Amino acid sequence: MYRILLFAAIVGFVCVLTVKSTGGNHSSSLPQPPQLRAHHHELSLTLRAVADSNGRDAFAFNGRNVAPILRVSPGDTIQIDYINNLPAKAKGSCAISPCMDMTNLHFHGMEISPNAPEDDVLTMMAMPGQSLHYTVPIPEGHPPGLFWYHTHPHGESHRQVRDGMSGAIVIEGMERYVPEVRDLREQIVIVRGQAISDNPQAASLLKRVEEPASTCGGQAEAPEEVFTVNGAIRPRIAIAPGEREFWRVVNASADRYVDLQLDGQPLDVVALDGMPIAYRDPAHPTRTVNHFLVPPAGRIEAIVTGPPSKAHATLRSLCVNTGPDGDRNPGMVLADVVPGMPAAPLLPKSASTLNPPAHKIIDVQANEKSDPDFVATFTEDKKGFYINGQLYKPDSAPMRVAHVGTYEHWRIVNATQELHPMHIHQAHFMAFAENQRPIADPLWLDTVNVPVGGSVDVIMDFTDPVIRGMSLFHCHLLNHEDKGMMAKILFE
Repeated sequence: MYRILLFAAIVGFVCVLTVKSTGGNHSSSLPQPPQLRAHHHELSLTLRAVADSNGRDAFAFNGRNVAPILRVSPGDTIQIDYINNLPAKAKGSCAISPCMDMTNLHFHGMEISPNAPEDDVLTMMAMPGQSLHYTVPIPEGHPPGLFWYHTHPHGESHRQVRDGMSGAIVIEGMERYVPEVRDLREQIVIVRGQAISDNPQAASLLKRVEEPASTCGGQAEAPEEVFTVNGAIRPRIAIAPGEREFWRVVNASADRYVDLQLDGQPLDVVALDGMPIAYRDPAHPTRTVNHFLVPPAGRIEAIVTGPPSKAHATLRSLCVNTGPDGDRNPGMVLADVVPGMPAAPLLPKSASTLNPPAHKIIDVQANEKSDPDFVATFTEDKKGFYINGQLYKPDSAPMRVAHVGTYEHWRIVNATQELHPMHIHQAHFMAFAENQRPIADPLWLDTVNVPVGGSVDVIMDFTDPVIRGMSLFHCHLLNHEDKGMMAKILFE
């Protein structure tokens, strides 16, 4: 069973490939989504929500169904015209019927305002034929790291994100906290789950990713998804033997866990969920692990080493036991890691490279020893998914009122028989206890896994003055969020 932050483990295009694979020899190279950079401190683009001929939803940019990677620095502003070109009559099903094909954007993990025209997922909503304009200023003191954007219409989030309506955001400046990455090549790895339930080639796709017949827990139903990497099934990632590279990985799946492992090579982790470890703990800027569980919406940024030239190495997700009532989450190969000249560029230099790193170190011992300021209990039944016995509704009152400028001790209780990843918008938190026992090496996150029948204690950082307004916290299994496991929080 996964244990939060358990470091005892230390020791392009949407492309469906159906060609038979023998050890990955017929894999394609890792697709590279377009990367957009800010000019004169502004990054502007037009993004469209579209549906393909099969009814799958997608982001379209510059006439192609591919989501661009957005690269900005603290002090820049992102401007997005988001146009809903989805059909007025939606195909398929949603958690809340009928599907409306409404859509919007959430800037996951970014410490920005929850008010329009920034990260407002409550009042900013576009129906088919409508558009939204987002203006997102990146605060000067924003930590560098990997973030992502995805749709967040309540009742339709799971469908849209599972179809691939997401993209990566990089806030530059990681080299300020980990100087070694300054001279490394960079790979951005976007992992998504692709539905195969209605695919007649499902069996061959499962064979291609080497999905084993045995299970490691959870229900025994047939797998419903395979993982893609940058839109491709089992691509090749080229890296020279012994070369060090900086890999930034986002689990952009709607409801699947990724227990990330690079065969035979450790991961030197430098950031989690867009938060450099050194930002909070400059004396210990990295953690070395053999594998790491990345929950849905989580991110990991790590330095990796190219395997020996004769090694058959893969980047894979290990099997995850999601609990007796959880969905099957089998292990499978994500990509083949092959010797060769990498296509990845050197890490771009941040405009603020010469600035000394800022740190945010706090003494949380008093909060850790106190009784929780707030307890959020996750439950479920055949009718829905609940927080503190309540199903989320758009007109729900805030479940919690938090005062800006404070830290709060929260306890998240999982009173179900399946795993739940808890995410809060606008803020990061430190997970310091699991099942009310201290975690040996606590780290700062924006999404934390809550064990079956257990709990997690966290210190919420509500000190940033930009977060005033109405926001949300929820389970990031988006099918659960759509069906009610979400609540409002008012920052005032």
